[in-house]
Amino acid sequence: MPPTESGSGTTPVRQLPRAPEPPAGPAGPLLDGLADWPPARTAEGPFALVPVDPVADLARIAAWMNDPAVAAYWELTGPAEVTAAHLRPQLTGDGRSVPCLGVLAGVPMSYWEVYRADLDPLARHYPARPHDTGLHLLLGADHRGRGLGTALLRAVTDLVLAHRPRCTRVVAEPDVRNTPSVSAFLAAGFRYDGELALPDKRAALMIRDRHPLDPL
Repeated sequence: MPPTESGSGTTPVRQLPRAPEPPAGPAGPLLDGLADWPPARTAEGPFALVPVDPVADLARIAAWMNDPAVAAYWELTGPAEVTAAHLRPQLTGDGRSVPCLGVLAGVPMSYWEVYRADLDPLARHYPARPHDTGLHLLLGADHRGRGLGTALLRAVTDLVLAHRPRCTRVVAEPDVRNTPSVSAFLAAGFRYDGELALPDKRAALMIRDRHPLDPL
């Protein structure tokens, strides 16, 4: 029976445990629970962002990083520990950047980083707005050259805008030398907003603004 008051004394009421705080770290509140976002529908099948498992996914991501076409821009060639060292601060941090596998119709085929651009060092180099969300991506070799990059960029941007209502812009900063990447962003609805002199590269600032018809 629940505690009751009797006579002039009061039986202390048991305190219910507090609900746990939303977890900090990957896929937590800084990116509005990315791990729970549903898959996007694409012409090639459902596409999901799945936060990286640092044990199960490391070999796959390291192999992609050692692909010469990727290495030219990511600069993470070498043994798996090089990739692990890149992933570690994201996986153990406060959740401002979430590394993900892109899984298309059940097949892991790309690597993504969804990050809070307004909380990133990038914000020192452009006029950031609160909740600007940034994207980094690479496609596995078997999935390049057939327009998938554009389709998936559009799908992921739609996911961000649908599940991050405070975000008004999605941004990216591909290397200006990476013409296929810049072209894919343009075809996915981003606009070119000039060049940025970043510490490690000269980048094209790409921005997709939230439009009235974008999902909320």
